[in-house]
Amino acid sequence: MSTKETTPHTDHHESTRLRDERLRKLEKIKSLGIDPYPYKFTRTHKAKELQEKYQHLENSQETTDSVTVAGRIHNERNDWMFIDLYDDSGKIQLYCDKEKLDQKLVEFLPLLDKGDQIGAVGTVRRTPRGELSIKVTEITILCKTLLPLPEIIEGKRRHLGIHDIETRYRQRYLDLIVTPTSKETLRKRALITAGIRNYLNNIGYIEIETPVLQTEAGGAEAKPFVTHHNALDIELFLRIATELHLKRLVVGGFEKVYELGRIFRNEGISTRHNPEFTSIELYEAYADYHDMMNLTEDLIKTVCKNVNETLQVEFQGKPIDYEKPWKRVTMLDLIKEHTGVDFAPLLGKNVKEVHDLPQIKNLKINLSECGSVGETIAEVFEEKVESKLIQPTFVMDHPIETSPLAKKHRTTSGLTERFELFINGWEIANSFSELTDPLDQRARLEEQAKKKDAGDEEAHSLDLDFITALEYGLPPTGGLGIGIDRLVMLLTNSASIRDVIAFPTMKPV
Repeated sequence: MSTKETTPHTDHHESTRLRDERLRKLEKIKSLGIDPYPYKFTRTHKAKELQEKYQHLENSQETTDSVTVAGRIHNERNDWMFIDLYDDSGKIQLYCDKEKLDQKLVEFLPLLDKGDQIGAVGTVRRTPRGELSIKVTEITILCKTLLPLPEIIEGKRRHLGIHDIETRYRQRYLDLIVTPTSKETLRKRALITAGIRNYLNNIGYIEIETPVLQTEAGGAEAKPFVTHHNALDIELFLRIATELHLKRLVVGGFEKVYELGRIFRNEGISTRHNPEFTSIELYEAYADYHDMMNLTEDLIKTVCKNVNETLQVEFQGKPIDYEKPWKRVTMLDLIKEHTGVDFAPLLGKNVKEVHDLPQIKNLKINLSECGSVGETIAEVFEEKVESKLIQPTFVMDHPIETSPLAKKHRTTSGLTERFELFINGWEIANSFSELTDPLDQRARLEEQAKKKDAGDEEAHSLDLDFITALEYGLPPTGGLGIGIDRLVMLLTNSASIRDVIAFPTMKPV
């Protein structure tokens, strides 16, 4: 059944007419001495509770059990004989037998509209067609709505919802009212973040909040948002990572610490990027990147199983198996596998000479921005390998030039003990055996500062206080960062990052 009251594309004149009509009903309700916006309403059951409690009730069977429900009207049929009422747990049908209702209630029903919030009291029955219903004795208006809902299309007991993408993202409240899949995605997101916190708390981690406003935007290669603090007359940055402050906490003696929170990067918007996003970073003393791989795999498997009840999940038509042991392979081995080029003997060579090699030229990649062999390796990996990593894959041992906060590899010169987790061709997690040598760290950040001075807005800044903290002693430490939004996309089969963020960033109309 389809209601025809309005759609997201209803013209302005029609919208004005419908609003005026509802205003007239509002005044009529007030004239009857009824408050259309009461302070409180007490219900006894939600829709799902009633469906479960009375699941064995036979067709045409009635009870004497009186229940009270509350929710939003989505549809009415047969001149308000049947009302589809939705709360946050699901749907329950109201049955209004006008021959047995109080006359005042019969006269009140036409003053209702789809979208109104109401409370209802009645007894439980199942219709001859098998629909669990409440045989209404009382109805209380809880909120008279002035604007009509978008068209609601019902079929097979599910709403197809809003099809206009702009409306879905700009007016998320409407999307949530009429598109159950959107509400289910955000519900799963909440379960995922809660599950991550529970997992870490249960193995001895604690969450500590770090500053969002920072005097140095460090911990990642990204362009920050800049603001000004009037009282101190200083420039401040919205954080682009939580890394450097969490490491300070490890210096201070917290051996297992994390923060799950908002990060801000002044970059582009796409189906995988939002300037305001959520990540979790965690740090563990006396651990390395091998420990972080084990933790990452077990954490994501645990959350996936809790949310989806299976470790075999489909994403946009592609089956992804989270159950098998995840592949662990070096970046150089992957490049060699997919391009035939072996970069291992080229580490430490002159970058111009490397770019002039026939096997490098045959890759047909623009390497003009790559000022080192390490940057070249990273560019080749991004162009030729990333998109092919569909199943969960740990990509290990990144070049030192692209990993300024990671420890040098313990056996291979020119590389670091770093991994990135790729799923569906996306980077989902990033981890290091953290650099704990303050002199090495200063030298690498000074190189980054030179890049920043030369115009690279995404280069790391030189945070001298962080260097000072390292000089007081950071023990061997494993660190990990996971992009929550992309992880939620994968685990909820959501094609766009805007589908998993309640209120995505959009340019004002």
